[in-house]
Amino acid sequence: MKHYDVFIPVRLSSSRLPHKAMSLIEKKPVIQYLLERLQHTKKIRKIIVCTTRNRSDDTLVDFLENKKIDVFRGDEQDILVRFLDASKQYDTKFAVIVDGDDIYSDPVLVDLIIDEFEKTNSDYIQITGPPVGFTPLGVKTSALRKICEIKKSKITDTGYGRFFTDNENLFDIHMLKVNVQRNFQTDLRLSLDYKEDLKLATEIFKQIGNDFHLDDILKLLEEQQHLLHFVKISESRWNNHWNANLADTSVNNDAK
Repeated sequence: MKHYDVFIPVRLSSSRLPHKAMSLIEKKPVIQYLLERLQHTKKIRKIIVCTTRNRSDDTLVDFLENKKIDVFRGDEQDILVRFLDASKQYDTKFAVIVDGDDIYSDPVLVDLIIDEFEKTNSDYIQITGPPVGFTPLGVKTSALRKICEIKKSKITDTGYGRFFTDNENLFDIHMLKVNVQRNFQTDLRLSLDYKEDLKLATEIFKQIGNDFHLDDILKLLEEQQHLLHFVKISESRWNNHWNANLADTSVNNDAK
C-alpha cells in the first residue's frame, strides 16, 4: 500500500460547540461515525486523527487509543505544522485531509482525490461541487514542508487550504470538479459547528444510518426540507466566525 493517509484534524476546545467530536448520537461519539465511514476508503493506508497536545484533548486521545485508531498530537494553532509533523511521524507522502467537523464525509470522494493525485502528481487537490462539509482536500508532504518554511503566520487553523490556493504560483494546484446529481442551495453547509448542526446530525443518522453517500443526504433534505431549518439558524454565525478567524495566508516575499 502506498503511503497515502487520511488526516482528521480534531480538537475538543472549540468555542462554538465544545467537545463536539465526543458528543453522543445514539450513545456513540460523533467522531466514531466519521471514522467508521472513512474506513470504507479503498486507497488509504492509514486514518490518523491529528489533535493537539493540550490536556483538553486527553479524553479524545484515550477514546481513540482504546479503539486502536492512530493519533498524532501536535501544535494547536498552527495546523499546517501539525500536519507536517504528523506526516513525518507516519512517513506520509500524500495526505487527504478531512475536517473533523465534516462528519458525513464520503469515502468515495477521498478515493477520487487519490485517483487524481496518481494521474496528476499535483501538490494540492481540492474537491469542488458538493456543499461545505463534503469537500476534502489532498496535499503532498513536500508542499506542506514548503508552505511551513515560507508562511508568515503561526495561526493557520481557519482556511488552511487557502495557503496553497492564495499562493498558486508556488504550487501545482488542481481543482477536482465533482458533478452532484441533485440540486441544493449554494450556501448549504453540512458541517458540525453548532448545537443545531448536532440536532440535524442526530436526525440524519437516525433516519439513514451511517452507510450512505452525498446523494443520500441531499435526497433526505430534498424530501424533508424542514430539516434545513437547523442549518439556516446558524448560517450567519458560521459566516461571521469564518471571516473573523480566517488565517493570514501571506508568505515571505523572497519565496515568490
